[in-house]
Amino acid sequence: MKTDLKHYTVAEVVEGFVYNDYEGKGLYGLAGKLTIQPEYQRNYIYNDGKKDVAVIDSLLKGYPLGLIYFNVTDNGFEVLDGQQRITSVGRFVTGKFAIRLDGREQVFSSLPADLQQKILDSDLLVYHCEGDEKEIKDWFKTINIAGVPLNAQELLNAIYSGPFVTEAKKEFSNSQNANMHKWSSYVKGDPKRQEILAEALAWVADSQGVGVDAYLAQHRGDTGIAGLKTYFTSVIDWIGSVFTRPPDKEMRGLDWGSLYERFHAQSYNAAALNTDAEQLLADPAVQNRKGIYEYLLGGKTDSQLLAIRLFDDKTKAVAYQQQTQKAQSNGVSNCPLCAVGDNANKTRIYKQTEMDADHVTAWSKGGNTDLANCEMLCITHNRAKVNR
Repeated sequence: MKTDLKHYTVAEVVEGFVYNDYEGKGLYGLAGKLTIQPEYQRNYIYNDGKKDVAVIDSLLKGYPLGLIYFNVTDNGFEVLDGQQRITSVGRFVTGKFAIRLDGREQVFSSLPADLQQKILDSDLLVYHCEGDEKEIKDWFKTINIAGVPLNAQELLNAIYSGPFVTEAKKEFSNSQNANMHKWSSYVKGDPKRQEILAEALAWVADSQGVGVDAYLAQHRGDTGIAGLKTYFTSVIDWIGSVFTRPPDKEMRGLDWGSLYERFHAQSYNAAALNTDAEQLLADPAVQNRKGIYEYLLGGKTDSQLLAIRLFDDKTKAVAYQQQTQKAQSNGVSNCPLCAVGDNANKTRIYKQTEMDADHVTAWSKGGNTDLANCEMLCITHNRAKVNR
């Protein structure tokens, strides 16, 4: 790939700057010749009142912003690296945010004229890069801004950039999307960092038995995202139809795509399911609250999903002492199941280390994890016992 070092002033780069608040990205600079956020670029993520302010603070202190890279195209240039910094400067110059200077909030237009000019005259070192698509994409993957590396989905967006990724980002990477509040009840992530899109792609790709890379490669040239959008919506709507109660915080971030594939063909009594969920969420014995939903969808058969709290050492010691004293008084084994048997263990007194604690009434049938519901069984019988 061919590179050529150039010098630009901030004023030149932000001339004609346009920022789209709805999509959260910078669009153009250099009087329309520079595309600030081409398809393969991630969304603007510096608008947190810290990183964007730090960029302006650096200019005011005369610090360099670091190297910036422009890809040379047939119609001008596109930002290969540096779009976060350029967008921050452009947003400030056009009055999109304020900084704090000498104890006062200041927008660009309220700065003293000399400070305005200092920002506009700041020198930017820019490499013009020329190469084929593969060279440009490979180079893009190597020049992340320190401290904010590209995540996996941002890299995939770069590798498979095209009309499909562009449309997908418009739908799933737009924090202003009216559906985002609903989605965020079940999907964990920052849309600006492509994390909602990553989940949507993972769900649909997994449903087709392929990886996300393969799915993006297959659909790269598509001008629409109907399949992706329909599948994602189907999963979200299914969750809401099965669990009709207001979303619990434990629902956020579960692998709903996998749960949908396994259980969406089954019928459920939503009212009963929601009552069960409420009871489990309130049960102190349930240690893994996120496992509640899979447990209920699976017919309440796998209590390991809930990581049920075991009897503590004190409870086991008291139960062992009480059972043993009673067994010795009656001349039988301190394992209740051995005591009713006919073999040599009928009168055997086990050491506590030879016994396990068990629920008299199974937890799944409403039994509590407390002393009143605890009995000590010999290890052999406890491991052979079925859930009764």
